[in-house]
Amino acid sequence: MTTGPVINLADVPLQKNGNGEGFEAEIGSFGRLIGSTGIGCMLHVVQPGKKAFPRHAHHQIHELFVILEGEGVYRFGDEAHPVKAGDVCAAPTGGPETAHQIANTGSVPLKYLGVSTVAETEVVEYPDSDKFAVMSRFDWATMSGGIRSIGRTKDSLGYYDGEE
Repeated sequence: MTTGPVINLADVPLQKNGNGEGFEAEIGSFGRLIGSTGIGCMLHVVQPGKKAFPRHAHHQIHELFVILEGEGVYRFGDEAHPVKAGDVCAAPTGGPETAHQIANTGSVPLKYLGVSTVAETEVVEYPDSDKFAVMSRFDWATMSGGIRSIGRTKDSLGYYDGEE
């Protein structure tokens, strides 16, 4: 379903996402709504003291974040950068050295736009918890569908484990 090639950010449908504790945001994926198939677009609204996602690094998807309102901290690799409205943050593909996260450190909601490349298959690393996620044909708009598996690196099986 598309709405046409134009949408106002105020009209992007938002869904609550998070664990109700440190990770809590309203997120609206709208790339496909405007007919974009090669570039993903997500609006994030994060309340004070919260983060949208754990710090993570994509192996296939390159992201760019545009801070629209509020202020926070952009963690990138081992560095922390203060951000405010008008700032643009890059998150290229890679490993722990490109792991990224945006936290709202202000007193008002932090609103930012995420723009990304799109990949049918993706591997995501979570260096703070030693986890990884593998996704194929996963629908980022609904956070469902396709194949998605989250595991810990230390629990890896041998290649021939369980094979006859």
